[in-house]
This record gives sequence, structure tokens and C-alpha cells, in this order.
Amino acid sequence: MDAQVGNGAGLGDADAHVTNLLLFGFLQSRNTCNFHQELKALGQELPVGPDADHEDELQTDGSRASRQYRGRREADSESLEEVIQQIAQRLAVAGDEMDRRIQARAVNRLIAQLGDRSLTAEGRRRCLAAALREVMQTCPPDLEQEKATLILTMLLAKKVADYKPSLLRVIFHTAVDFINQNLLPYVRDLIRNERD
Repeated sequence: MDAQVGNGAGLGDADAHVTNLLLFGFLQSRNTCNFHQELKALGQELPVGPDADHEDELQTDGSRASRQYRGRREADSESLEEVIQQIAQRLAVAGDEMDRRIQARAVNRLIAQLGDRSLTAEGRRRCLAAALREVMQTCPPDLEQEKATLILTMLLAKKVADYKPSLLRVIFHTAVDFINQNLLPYVRDLIRNERD
């Protein structure tokens, strides 16, 4: 089952799926937001699984995948999704305590930067990283750095979308890219630890 989470060699569909689910679950776990409609629309655009478009793949012997095989894979995927949802909810609870520490100045600056349509994906990630550096200074010193970075990344995404719902997709994809590039081993460890 860990193969679906990935093994550290490059970013695969399963890794992108995991990060999408984690951030989506985090954003969805709090009903006190101004971006419900945008989040619902985004949820309809996200793939339901890492192999969502390959339901009828050919097997090595030339036959089609059996329903039993697909059913088992779907059950494994559902169990992975449940694990990720549980992790997202726990991170959201931890984020509630950190939420007050994020100053509006950092969020407003990030909103202004992300509103620049000429900004590249790399430029958006740099803006998010700069905002993270600023808000990391307000973190409790005893909090594990990777956990704090993950929670604050998702909190910044939530705050940007809450203040400016039209930026939900931009901040969502920027945060997912940032997590995939900087925190993927930590996310994989969270999932492995939850499953053990």
C-alpha cells in the first residue's frame, strides 16, 4: 500500500494526488470560510484517484483489468483517502491554535502578489515561501519545523482564499507545488505513521 504514497523517487501521480487530498481536506475541514462555492468547484475538478483516467487499462497478458482488481484498488484508494482526511483534520485542529499568529499584513501582501497574473508558478512559490518565512517567526519554538511549515502553508492558503475567494485555485496549486517540492517526505511519513 505504501507504493501508492510513493518511495521518494520523483513526483508521481500518487504523490500529487496525496497532496491535493491533504490540502483539500484541510480547507474543507473548517466550515467558517468565505470560499465554499469555489472549494466545491475545485473539488469537482480534482481527480478522484491517482488512476482515475485509467480505469480500463490493459494487463500485460492483453486482457482488461478485472472488476475484482479494480474494486480492490478502489478500496485501497478509499482507505488512503480516509487516512489523508484524518491527517488533514488533525492538522486543521493544530492550525486553529496557530491561526491567530498569522498577521494580516503577510496575508495581504501575498494576496497582492498572487493577484499579479504575469507571475510565473515559480514566482508564486517564491512569494509563498517569503510569506512562510515571515509567519514562521511567530511559531512556537517547540513545534517541529516541518510540521509548522506544512500547517502554515495550508493556513496561508486558507487565509488567502478566505480574504479573496477568486484566488483559491491559484493559492491551492501554489501551495500543493510548494508542499510537493519541500515537504513531500514529511507528508509520506505522516501517512505511513497513521497506517501503522
